[in-house]
Amino acid sequence: MRYPIIIQPDEQLRKPNQEIQELTDELVYLLDDMYETMLAHDGVGIAAPQIGKNLQMAVVEVDENDRFDLINPQIIDRKGKSVFVEGCLSIPHVFGTVERAEEITVRYYDREGDEMEVTAYGYLARAIQHEIDHLNGVLFTDKVLEAIPEEELENYYEEHEHD
Repeated sequence: MRYPIIIQPDEQLRKPNQEIQELTDELVYLLDDMYETMLAHDGVGIAAPQIGKNLQMAVVEVDENDRFDLINPQIIDRKGKSVFVEGCLSIPHVFGTVERAEEITVRYYDREGDEMEVTAYGYLARAIQHEIDHLNGVLFTDKVLEAIPEEELENYYEEHEHD
């Protein structure tokens, strides 16, 4: 089932989200619904508050067939820094550069309820940090260093493809 995306300035996007105490079939189905919603909107990540659910859950897939279902995720290590452009399903047509860690290690529970740890680099690390921010009521626009007009995105990507 596809959900409508919650759009800023909806206060749902700023609320602290509840930690999941017990993984149920309902929550696993919700992960699949979030994934379907994300794909329908051409996203690479989606957090539960973006569909109106007050839960510590997110889905990230920057490479096809490399999907992360993140339940109660926590960044436990950060290394390096990187600045690149971001956008958000909940803030359509707004883009800007954001500084994030280049490498992160995240501890989370997967869809089977197993505790996992992953070290992510580059774009995957950026996407995971963006979604974890959502779970804490933080939007990428809170961190924008430079706004990039939508009509200049292509030029920005060409100019920075080797960054």
